[in-house]
Amino acid sequence: MQHQLEVLADGDAVARAAARFVADRATAAVAAGGGFTLAVSGGRTPWVTFAHLRQLDVPWERTVIYQVDERCAPADDPDRNLAHLRAALGDVPADVRPMPVEAADPEAACEEYAASLPEFLDLVHLGLGPDGHTASLVPGDPVLDVADRLVSLTGDEYQGRRRMTLTYPALARARQLLWLVEGAEKRDALTALLDGDRSIPAGRVHGDASTVLADRAAAGDLAG
Repeated sequence: MQHQLEVLADGDAVARAAARFVADRATAAVAAGGGFTLAVSGGRTPWVTFAHLRQLDVPWERTVIYQVDERCAPADDPDRNLAHLRAALGDVPADVRPMPVEAADPEAACEEYAASLPEFLDLVHLGLGPDGHTASLVPGDPVLDVADRLVSLTGDEYQGRRRMTLTYPALARARQLLWLVEGAEKRDALTALLDGDRSIPAGRVHGDASTVLADRAAAGDLAG
């Protein structure tokens, strides 16, 4: 798919631009349909983005936030994306829908979370790993081949944890994808993503539209 690339000076500039992008999309979605649905991945940049976003005019009361992926860990575990998300949001009155990774039957929990997803997601935030992974769609994992479910568990541990993740069919429900990419170690993966290289997991993601906000370190020669 085609990606619109914007190169910014550094990580903070990426986070600020991302906050403005989310705020604009939220306002437009609420004006058009009365509500805004957002799915958020883990990583440092989205938490900085939310810190900036809290300073902007966002229709939080009409915003529903889903998780793109989550580590299978106890509620109080510092590895959990949810803990960082809640801390970054502070007291804003958004409706946060956590992935049920603590459920006794995680496979059934995946089905329940899938049933809670809307037909379309107004905006899906994604990161990009140096290995080309996005969400918890990591190289070589059986989850890459899941085509009949919207939410799935990874088959293997990644960085010490199994994950619950939105699958490619779920990400395809995105009206808008927003990729946040920082750091020189991401340069090869970013080039592959922009080239539509399906050999990396991120290269197989599709949505109605896609915007990539990258810092100069990640963009390299792509910065022009």
